[in-house]
Amino acid sequence: MIRKLRRRFVGITLLALTLAMVLVVGIINLSNWFSVRQELLNTVALIAETESSGAAGPDVLPKEDAAAVSEDAETPPPFPKDQNGAGASGRLRGQHFDRGWARQQLQDSRHARNMVSESLWFSVVSDASGSLALLDSRRITELSEETCLSLASRALASGKASGFIDDYAFQTLVSSDQSLVVLMNCETRFAAVRTLLLISGLACIVGILLAFVVSMLASGYAIQPTLRNIEQQKRFITDASHELKTPLTVISTNMQLLSMETPDNPWVESTRKQTASLRRLVDELVYLSRLEEDHPSLVFEPLRIASLIREVTEPYEAMAEFNGSEFSVNADDSLWISGDAPSVTRMLSTLCDNAAKYAVPDKPVRVSAEAAGRQVRIRISNGVPVPLTPEQCSHLFDRFYRADPSRSKGKKAGFGIGLSIAAAVAEKHGGSASAEMESDSRLALTVLLPRISAPAEKK
Repeated sequence: MIRKLRRRFVGITLLALTLAMVLVVGIINLSNWFSVRQELLNTVALIAETESSGAAGPDVLPKEDAAAVSEDAETPPPFPKDQNGAGASGRLRGQHFDRGWARQQLQDSRHARNMVSESLWFSVVSDASGSLALLDSRRITELSEETCLSLASRALASGKASGFIDDYAFQTLVSSDQSLVVLMNCETRFAAVRTLLLISGLACIVGILLAFVVSMLASGYAIQPTLRNIEQQKRFITDASHELKTPLTVISTNMQLLSMETPDNPWVESTRKQTASLRRLVDELVYLSRLEEDHPSLVFEPLRIASLIREVTEPYEAMAEFNGSEFSVNADDSLWISGDAPSVTRMLSTLCDNAAKYAVPDKPVRVSAEAAGRQVRIRISNGVPVPLTPEQCSHLFDRFYRADPSRSKGKKAGFGIGLSIAAAVAEKHGGSASAEMESDSRLALTVLLPRISAPAEKK
C-alpha cells in the first residue's frame, strides 16, 4: 500500500509539474513566434511601401543607415505608374496605407531602420497578363532569377496580401493593373525561433527528470515516519496475536475438560465456540500481517490456474447445492500463472466460500478463468438478495468491512477479513482484486493475475 501511495504521490507531482512546465514553455514559444511573425510582416510591409515609390534604397534611409546599401548599386526603377499617371496606390489587399507611414516609421524607429537595413529581400512586378519580372534583387544575390519568380508566383497564387512562403515573408501591393510582390528572407529569425523551442523543450525534459529524482528522494524521506508507524502496527498485531494464542489455548483446553464433566452445559459450549472463533481471527490477522511484509515467505512456481480452481471448488459445490444453488466452473486449461500454491489456493478458497455462503437460492454460482491480454481474469459471481452500491463494492476488500451498516453478525457473517487476505494475495502476485455488480443483481469478484507461458515439459 505504501508503495502504491508513493507511486501515486510521485505521479501526481510529476503530472502537475509537467503541465506547469509545458504551459510555461508553450506560452513563451507561442508569444515569441507571434511576436517574430508580426515583426517580420511589419518589416516586409515597410519595405514594400518604400519599394513601391522606388525609394527602398539608400535615399529612403537616414544618413547613418544609408551605408547598408552599396553606393554603386544601381537604383531600381520605381513601381510602374497606373493609368492616371500616379504612382502605386500603396493599397494592400483589404487594407489602406498612409503614404507617409513608411517614411515616418524609418524616421521615428531605430529598430525599424535596423530591420530594413539588415534584411535580405527582393521584389517582383506582375502586369495585368500575369507576366512576372524581377524588379529589385540588389539585397539578395544567392537566389537565381527563376527562384525569385517562382516564390513570387506562389505568393500571388495564395491570394493573400501578406504571409509566409517557406522561409520568406511576402507583401503584395496592387495598383490598377499591376502588382508588386516583395519577399524577405526570414531564415535567420526562424532559426532563432526553432533554437529557442529546442532549448526550452530540452530544459523542460531535463527539469521533469530532475523533478522525478528529487520527488523520489523526497517522497522516500517523507514517508519514513509513516513506514515506521505501519511496521510498528504490523509488529504489534503479530506480537499480540502470539501472546493471545497461549491464553486461548488454555481456555480452549479448560472448556474441553469442562464439557467432559458437564456435556450438556450451554455456557461451556458457547465459550468453546467463541474461543475457536477468536483463534481463527488471530490466525488470519497473523497471516495477513505476514503477507503485507516487504518480503513475505512465498515460493513462486508455475501453476495451472484451471486445476487449482477445480480442486478448490469441489467441496463448495455441495455447500451451494445445500443452499439451493448450483456451482458452475468454466476455466481455460491453457492458462498459467507464477505464484505460491498455498497462497493462491487460500485466495480462491476464500472467494468461493464467500460466494457459496451468500449465494441466493435458484441463482447459480459461476466461476470462470479466462485470458485478458497479458493477465488471467478469475471471476466468481453469485446472486445477492439486495444489490450493493458502487461505494459498498469498493470497500468489500477492506478489513472488517461488512456491507450491512449495522455490522450485525448473523449466522453467515464472518470477521470481514477474508476478502482482505484475498486482495493481499493478489497484490503480492502482481495482480489486483475488485468487486462490481452485474446487471442481473449478481455480485462479481474479479482477480487479475499476471499470465505466463506454459512451462516446458520435462523429459
